[in-house]
Formats: sequence, structure tokens, C-alpha cells
Amino acid sequence: MKPLMMFIMKKILLTGLPGVGKTTIIKKIVQNYKSGCAGFYTEEIRENNVRMGFKLITLDGNSCIMAHRNIRSPFRVGRYGVSLECIENLGVNAIKKAIAGKKIVVIDEIGKMELFSQKFRDAVLEALDSNCPVLATILYASTSFCDRIKNHPDVQIFEVTISNRNNLPGQIAKIFSG
Repeated sequence: MKPLMMFIMKKILLTGLPGVGKTTIIKKIVQNYKSGCAGFYTEEIRENNVRMGFKLITLDGNSCIMAHRNIRSPFRVGRYGVSLECIENLGVNAIKKAIAGKKIVVIDEIGKMELFSQKFRDAVLEALDSNCPVLATILYASTSFCDRIKNHPDVQIFEVTISNRNNLPGQIAKIFSG
């Protein structure tokens, strides 16, 4: 593994249909650069094989429930109430910590739930405008904020598909390593 200073300062966004493997790719890349990454990823919360919500997990091991069927919130995506407190306290802080530590900023994901938070949107823009490499997943659908991010001049977008998802971790690692 090369030291972080050797990384080309890339901003890589993974997009694709839900369930195609974007988070899995993030986790594989983070495995290669453990101490060189900071940020967060998300995981489904399942009970009796039924998706009940989503957990936000920072790369330093903290977690919170970001969305759940049982959360009462004015912010909702489908049947899930969204916790802005989770997104802002853990997610935003993890992004800022990654930038401050000059690490690869991992953001999984820039999606409907997270976009309810202006603090989150500001942190994403701060990461993209920083000198740090960024590895993020982003909503496949078009929204004004996501389109702005996708059109950022430093961003390289990879659409994850079933046919390319196994090769992308190696491809992206090569980009980060130069």
C-alpha cells in the first residue's frame, strides 16, 4: 500500500441501481486502505428477512440508526422515518474528520435520506472542494443537488452494474494509487 501522499487526488462517485453492489465495492476498497480512509458506509437493518431500516456506520466503528420504519420523523423516504440527528452527528462529523485528517473521504451514500440535511450537503461540497481524495456512492436518479455533484469538475463517475462490479474495486484502487 502506498502512503496517502502518493494518491492522485481523485473524486470518485459510484452510481447504479439499488442493490447492485456499490457499498460492497466501497468496503473492498476501504479494506485495501484501512488507515488511509475515514468517513462512513450504510447497511440495511433486517428483521426476519424484512428490511426495517438503515444503519450509518463510521469507519472508526461508531454507528446509529439513520432510518427505520419505527422512527417518527417529518423526514420520510417511503416507509422509513429519517433521523437527521444520526446523519448530522455521525455522518457529517465523519466526513469532516476525514478531511481534517487528509484521508480518503468515504461517503456511502449521497442519497435521498442524507439529502434532507443541509449540513450533510455542505459537508459533501466541502469534501469535493478539498485536497482529499473522495470515494462516494450517489443516487442513480436525477436531483438538482446530485446533478450538481455529478457535474463537479473533479469528479469521475462509475456506473456499477452486475457485469462490472467485480472488476471495479481493482480499477478504482489503481486510480487512487496512481
